[in-house]
Amino acid sequence: MAVEITSKIVGYRIKQDEPAAPEPVLPDENPLTVRIPSRPEGTLEAVSEKISYVGAEGRKKVYLLVSFMPVEGAVGGKRVVIERPVEFFFPSGQLSSEHQWITATMRSLSLAARGGYVTQAVADLRKVAWDKGLVRCGWNRHGKPVFHDSEVSAIAWSIQQILYRRGFLDQDGNQVPVEDLVERYAQRRANGYVWQADDEDAETPELGTVEPIDGGTDASSASAGPAVVGHCPECRGELIMMDGCPTCYAGCGWSKCG
Repeated sequence: MAVEITSKIVGYRIKQDEPAAPEPVLPDENPLTVRIPSRPEGTLEAVSEKISYVGAEGRKKVYLLVSFMPVEGAVGGKRVVIERPVEFFFPSGQLSSEHQWITATMRSLSLAARGGYVTQAVADLRKVAWDKGLVRCGWNRHGKPVFHDSEVSAIAWSIQQILYRRGFLDQDGNQVPVEDLVERYAQRRANGYVWQADDEDAETPELGTVEPIDGGTDASSASAGPAVVGHCPECRGELIMMDGCPTCYAGCGWSKCG
């Protein structure tokens, strides 16, 4: 709007635009360690996994559910969102006296997940051993079975594989950096699907694979597990020595010692 000036002009100045207020810098809060008090109400995305393993008592199968949810934090003064596991669940239909320890372990892992230290908790379970011999669970990239020191270790390995396929852990069971988790979750939000390992990751051996020290790639030298001592008379599977007795690890659990 034009304004008429009736008085004498004695001076002037150009009005400067006021500087915009700087955006507040958020204090850093690692979304990996943000404590979640309890499982949130409502529906969570979950992965259902059928775990099959073979030990001294024969083949066993269990089902596990791992639930995930987005968790907010701040990195470098910016708000970020990642996906974290928050609940490990053992369906009640499988409950029996021999599975009580699995139920208790899943509850402990759920607490660890909501407390922000699930990666270390699962890694500690991988170290559990027992006196009933090796447990076979999973396969390496050479098509050879992976052997574990106990049922606990076998199930913990399977959980690590679930978290790896979800993009939360790397293939060695180590925690993926927060920056990568932020990128993977943003990619999922944009594309509508979960992060998948690239071709380079797919060529690396799965967790539990034994690699030759000299760096060779011969499949026979890189196979995991003890030596084969024969074949099962019932299912023709491979026999290995367990507690001094040839035992079938192909699935039927036959043992020469009964």
